[in-house]
Amino acid sequence: MKGSEGQKAGYSWARASAVMMTAIFASRVLGMLRDTVIAYRFGQNELTDAYRAAFQLPDLLFFMVAGGALSSSLMPVFSGYWEQGRKDEAWRVFSIVATVMVSLTTVLVVLLELIAPIAVALMFPGFDADRLALTIHLTRIVLPTQICFLLGGLMMATLYARKHFLAPALGPNIYNIGIIVGGLVFALWLGVAGLAWGALMGAFIGSVLLPLIVMRRMGSAFRWEFNLKHEGAREVFRLMLPVMFGLSLPGIYMLILRVFASWLPAGAISALDNANRQMQAPLGIVGQGIALAIFPALTAFAARSEWGALRTTLRQGLRLVWFLTAPATVLLIVLAEDVSRVLLQYGKFTPTDTQMVASALRAFALGLFAWSGQALIARGFFALRDSLTPVLIGSLITLLFVPLCILLMRGLGMGHVGLALATSIAATAQMFWMLQILQRRIPRETDGESAPLMGFLLRTGSATLLMGAIAYGIHLGLHTLLPAFQVNLKSLVVSVLTASVAMGVYITLCQRLGVRETDYFRRVLKRSR
Repeated sequence: MKGSEGQKAGYSWARASAVMMTAIFASRVLGMLRDTVIAYRFGQNELTDAYRAAFQLPDLLFFMVAGGALSSSLMPVFSGYWEQGRKDEAWRVFSIVATVMVSLTTVLVVLLELIAPIAVALMFPGFDADRLALTIHLTRIVLPTQICFLLGGLMMATLYARKHFLAPALGPNIYNIGIIVGGLVFALWLGVAGLAWGALMGAFIGSVLLPLIVMRRMGSAFRWEFNLKHEGAREVFRLMLPVMFGLSLPGIYMLILRVFASWLPAGAISALDNANRQMQAPLGIVGQGIALAIFPALTAFAARSEWGALRTTLRQGLRLVWFLTAPATVLLIVLAEDVSRVLLQYGKFTPTDTQMVASALRAFALGLFAWSGQALIARGFFALRDSLTPVLIGSLITLLFVPLCILLMRGLGMGHVGLALATSIAATAQMFWMLQILQRRIPRETDGESAPLMGFLLRTGSATLLMGAIAYGIHLGLHTLLPAFQVNLKSLVVSVLTASVAMGVYITLCQRLGVRETDYFRRVLKRSR
């Protein structure tokens, strides 16, 4: 793709994607280690349910007031001033938004600390008194992390706008390390509360201290300012405002799932969270990594009204996302039990716990392509300075999601697996709806400038189906032929061999079928070394 539009934005989004995917991969590895530590130390029971539930109120604050949408709303405005050479105004917008939102979030955190007992009781009506009391205690510890995430997200948005990707990607690594330290060290005398204190420590260091140091070295200008009349700041708040009243972000589904799962047997909330985190590994590495890397290019193209370049870059990004998530979905479905066993089945974590996680993971994996595509499509809307449309679509889908959860969990008796499946169905519907509208929203510079995706989808889908059949056969054969030995080690061997052969088959088939992402992705990997 030499001379592609991505290079016109002043950098290679493909190379930036490789940087982001590499850094996020490290974060996901640490995230898996974090979950392993939690499983080893506490298992999957009432204690871990309370710990997972403790993030419900902080996460709700994050999604509804701050969330990724605030930084996504700041980036196109900041980038617009930056591209025009008005750097002082760009920093002034950042200062106003940071001052207002950090102040507001701090007030809300204090308020939620006071009303935590009432709020937590309303959110988890199925909890008994002991689980409820522990959840309230842990909630009060982790609530201040949202101040760190909000301020860190704003600082990272300015780094993304200036094409700096490494430091923002390292933040989640430090956050995970904090929780690991909490589980291995703090938990020795604080119990499960050690995890919560570790999360707070990691959030401050990774989301506040690290980006602050990098910003100062790169040059930045910040001062406390409450000028709500500034045109740029008003634009950021206008873009962000719908999110405060909508339910569009993917994470909102996990909040709803935890409420429903509070009526299920102990361990259901933890099983759903564990399975979702395993699905989030390829989602974060591929979907979010590529979306974050391409977003600055999309905002730059939109600011310069280069609609053909924007449409082409978005299409290339979607092709790359789906090319990578297709085999990941197959491997998650085939290797669900092995992956869960390798990552979690230690100490107090039992084989029954592994089965619970694996069954939910298969259901979550069906929506991986949709979550990944949605991450990029949403940023297409944000680049156009339209945050309302994704929110409206997400809110309408959520209205269908709640009865779908009830139907699958209770009506069809699928329990926690039904809840996971409901998220995949809702995510797929939301992605296709958003894509259809975005395609109409981006102006066309010439007729037929965008080649249809159908041919790519047919070729990739054929390769994926054949790869899946081969992966299943290899997996079954290895478990039958390999002698019985340590269960975690055997699952690791089976997973590595199955994934290696299956990926080789997939790449070969795609290359034979003329899917150009095979050669292109290899070139990207070589450049990133």
